[in-house]
Amino acid sequence: MAGVEGRVALVTGGGRGIGRVTAELLASRGAEVMCVARSQQDLEDVGFEYSVADLGTAEGCAHAVAEAEQRLGPVEILVCNHGIGSAHELVVWEQDPDVWSETMRINLDGPFHLSKLVMPGMVERNYGRLVFTSSTAGLVAEPAGCAYNSSKHGLLGLMRSVATDGGAHGITSNAVLPGWVRTEMAERSARQEAQDRGITSDEIWEERAASYPAGRVITPQEVAETIAFLASEESSGVSGEAIRVALASVW
Repeated sequence: MAGVEGRVALVTGGGRGIGRVTAELLASRGAEVMCVARSQQDLEDVGFEYSVADLGTAEGCAHAVAEAEQRLGPVEILVCNHGIGSAHELVVWEQDPDVWSETMRINLDGPFHLSKLVMPGMVERNYGRLVFTSSTAGLVAEPAGCAYNSSKHGLLGLMRSVATDGGAHGITSNAVLPGWVRTEMAERSARQEAQDRGITSDEIWEERAASYPAGRVITPQEVAETIAFLASEESSGVSGEAIRVALASVW
């Protein structure tokens, strides 16, 4: 797929999991990649240009975009993949308001600030690709996860707004909605559920795999392949779409 060759891509949450695999895939196809995350150690191991930033703040987002543009050039592909999970959440009536605020700050405010920062240049150049990592929880709420569910639902609204506003300027905006992927974030939720139920995290993963028609969970590579397509020139006819990567499962 030559549709990302020579393009500058900013990948958030690029130090591990889906973000890291996506960065590697885009780079292998010729993109100039800048990874952003909060952990410098994770980013140092990736091997690409990187920036350490808190993407839950406008200042952190501005820093990340400025670093990418200074080192690589104008951002043509934005992959908003960073986020905070739901393993620490409780049912709505017991939810800590600080957890709600923190989740919204990172999962929804950050993508808004990043989109706002990169889109003027995309409008000027009449080209841009934005891809947001939501979740199957962006369509179907998981139990005891009101902040995560709401942020991932909200991310789809942002994605569609970007698609509508940017459509006349050669900009597409889409979202991927992964199901269970064995990333570090999902491992934390498995450990928490295992502790609550008095079983092992491996048993949790066996249950998750059994809930899929294919009898397995999704791989980071499968999600990254979908992101890479949506980030490419070849995806020009696809915008405003929420694409589940979940092997026909609800979750």
